[in-house]
Amino acid sequence: MPDQKNLDEIGQIARAVGWRAAEILHSYSYGAGASRLSVEEKKDGPVTSADLAVDRYILQQLRIALGSQDFGFLTEETHKSLPAAHKSIPVPQSWVWIIDPIDGTREFIKRTSNYAVHIALVCEGRPVVAVVVWPTEGKLYYAQLGAGAFVENLAGFRTPLQVSPRERLQELTIISGHNHRNERFNQLMRRLPCKNQRFGGSIGCKIAQIVEHEADVYISISGKSAPKDWDFAAPELILTEAGGRFTHADGTPLMYNQGDVTQWGCLIASNGHCHEDLCDQAQKVISQAERKK
Repeated sequence: MPDQKNLDEIGQIARAVGWRAAEILHSYSYGAGASRLSVEEKKDGPVTSADLAVDRYILQQLRIALGSQDFGFLTEETHKSLPAAHKSIPVPQSWVWIIDPIDGTREFIKRTSNYAVHIALVCEGRPVVAVVVWPTEGKLYYAQLGAGAFVENLAGFRTPLQVSPRERLQELTIISGHNHRNERFNQLMRRLPCKNQRFGGSIGCKIAQIVEHEADVYISISGKSAPKDWDFAAPELILTEAGGRFTHADGTPLMYNQGDVTQWGCLIASNGHCHEDLCDQAQKVISQAERKK
């Protein structure tokens, strides 16, 4: 099983794989692969040939470098291909790679900048190594449990990350998406004292903007659907190692590889300074909305 030294080595491998995955995506957007980009609409959203190519690449490279004996693998694309009877069964190993080859596939198809690659290693349901690559920005965000969070550029220059010092609810900026906004979410936005709001695409890109001080809060409220393990596992560790918080609205931690890969309920990511207040207010608004039904 990996120890601290091995986690350092594993992190180096994950970063190298992440950078190469970003190059593959670039080729599908602007290079030789652009003419081969295909899109298939599925129940949970579109899947492109780029998703599949990057998924295969990441799995292949991690297995070559680290083997499969000690590690399980849970990816968005491989999970979709499982028979329905097996989709609620967690990957049996304690150490599991949770991967999203393109977080924000719709944005990728539209050729916006708001998509990312997520690679996380979790142990007993909690992330210990995380990589989020923002290809169009030329940035790779990396964190290791207990060792801090960093951002690398294409030249290999690495900068430590620390969330913003803003600590008054009125000063905080909430970052959200244009999609997946149900009425409970809209009510919460109206009731919270945070007056500043900006929009983003991928969850990885949203969390990147929090650790880069461009925003302070991200909130997810499930409706008919909800984000999945691969949406949150890597971004969560980037944020928490930069000093932020990422929990359910009742303060309980997120758990991964528990069988149901869907992260239901209200989840709040923040710079940490007003996290309890945000959680309390969110729970009150949601409870009031539920009572009015």
